[in-house]
Amino acid sequence: MSIGEVLVIGGGIAGIQAAIDLADMGFKVYLVERKPSIGGRMAQLDKTFPTLDCASCILAPKMAEVARNPNIEIISNADVISLVREKSGVFKATIKKYPRYVDEAKCTGCKACVEKCPAKDKLGAPDEFNEGLSMRKAVYIPFPQALPLKAIIDPNICLYFKLKSCRLCEKVCPTGAINFNDIEKIINLYVNAVIVATGYKFVDPRHPALSLYGYGKYPNVYTNIEFERLLDARGPTGGVLLRRSDKRHPKRIVFIQCVGSRDYRINPYCSAYCCMASIKQAILAKEHDPEVDTVILYMDIRAFGKGFQEFYERAIEEFKIKFIRGRPVKIIEDDKTKNLIVAYEDTLKGTIEKIEADMVVLALGIVPNTPAFLADLGLIEDGRPKTLDPQDPIATPIEGIYVAGMITGPKDIPDSVAQGSAAAVRAATYAISRREVVAYAR
Repeated sequence: MSIGEVLVIGGGIAGIQAAIDLADMGFKVYLVERKPSIGGRMAQLDKTFPTLDCASCILAPKMAEVARNPNIEIISNADVISLVREKSGVFKATIKKYPRYVDEAKCTGCKACVEKCPAKDKLGAPDEFNEGLSMRKAVYIPFPQALPLKAIIDPNICLYFKLKSCRLCEKVCPTGAINFNDIEKIINLYVNAVIVATGYKFVDPRHPALSLYGYGKYPNVYTNIEFERLLDARGPTGGVLLRRSDKRHPKRIVFIQCVGSRDYRINPYCSAYCCMASIKQAILAKEHDPEVDTVILYMDIRAFGKGFQEFYERAIEEFKIKFIRGRPVKIIEDDKTKNLIVAYEDTLKGTIEKIEADMVVLALGIVPNTPAFLADLGLIEDGRPKTLDPQDPIATPIEGIYVAGMITGPKDIPDSVAQGSAAAVRAATYAISRREVVAYAR
């Protein structure tokens, strides 16, 4: 029997850590995730900095821990649409669970439906996990380590929903899990405490203030998360660096820092992760091809974390990565080669210089992913969650509601994990001090 109920909103690394810690303390945890699988952005990463450890080797065991813990219930493909405190003091969360068109109780994750689905290639849709660099089918499992490891059907491209034809997935499913009549469901939960760990969003590289970078106009300009997927052996090219325009190996890659960060037109603050992420990606590119020339155009190198300075120095000394303190002025494309000519101001020399690159990678700034219900509660200020004190970034002005991870501001993975654990302790302390009886309805 649980000692209380806690709702954790967001299935990234901070939410996962909070859920595990609370479940281990004896709480019943409801882990709500908007996407079909938990894992968050970390699931898309190839390696982590500064150790270059395999990201999935860290994340997958934690996801497995969530899966086997009887105190954790995952509610994926769902949004919390409202949160109110009842007179008794408990919180009522109203959750909208979107139709999956696959019965999670019956689906075994065998992928028989995925293999036979004809809605692929031009009939398919851009694969969200691979940032649109590959196509997925109408029925799919988001990624190999997905949790829950269950198929989901996209009604926007499914031939049955579009043309009332096909139904091949239904015929080949060995357990009869396909349910074309699935509908949206409303779930009401009553909990003692709430942790919001909904993560972050990248700045839109198509923002008018960022038009000089040519993203979306020039095929060989990539965002850093797209480049991360190219580096990953699970990615669209099997970990081989190939240009979008001609599938050729790049000879020179230019990484541009602070795209949408430290910019008063978009976000005035530093996004914290970008310097080390670009250094990591430049090192990995060198490991893939020692002959590739990697250049990082930076505003300032902010190596503030444990092992960061040593990582930066290693990039220079061992991998011969070039660092230029400069800001791009304009990027144009060579019509014949599809190479990119980057004009930039060298801020140490005070001169305008040019460099030609086969690929350009933009280190995008990030913004908190704040759910609408927080605004309804008056807990959003300047685009971020309100907290009681700058020295206490976890507690909000409403007792019993806590925040953790990237939603509180830019940070790296270890800091997100630490905040997830801290929020779990705070939520547990509050829940134990308020021993209301919680009833919940499905």
